[in-house]
Amino acid sequence: QVQLVESGGGLVQAGGSLRLSCAASGRTFRTYGMGWFRQAPGKEREFVSVVRWSDSSIYYADSVKGRFTISRNSALNRVYLQMNSLKPEDTAVYYCAAASSYLAATMVSRKTTYDYWGQGTQVTVSS
Repeated sequence: QVQLVESGGGLVQAGGSLRLSCAASGRTFRTYGMGWFRQAPGKEREFVSVVRWSDSSIYYADSVKGRFTISRNSALNRVYLQMNSLKPEDTAVYYCAAASSYLAATMVSRKTTYDYWGQGTQVTVSS
C-alpha cells in the first residue's frame, strides 16, 4: 500500500500563488508516477498534472499550462504543485494520486489510471 498526504492548500486572492505538497509513504517503489487532480463543488474530479518516474515526463491539463508547475523530490518521496496566477475557477479540493502501473500518455488524465489517493486539500481563490 501507498499512503499519500497533501498539504499547502488555503485561501488566496486571484493572481496569487500557492504551493501544494504531497508526501508518499509505504510501498512507494511500486509506483510509476504521481500527480494531481482537483474537484470543484458539483463537478467531476479532473486531471491537473502528473510526472512519470521512468523518464520524468510531465503532463498538464490545458487549463493550467503556463501557470502550474509540477516537480518531484525523489529522495523525500514528495511531489509538489506550484500554482501561480491563480484564478477563481481554480477553486477546488486538490487530490494527490499515484499509479501502480506504467503511465501511458493516453491514460494520464483518467482517474481510473491511479490506484492511490490522498485525502485532499482545499484551495480557494477569491476574486
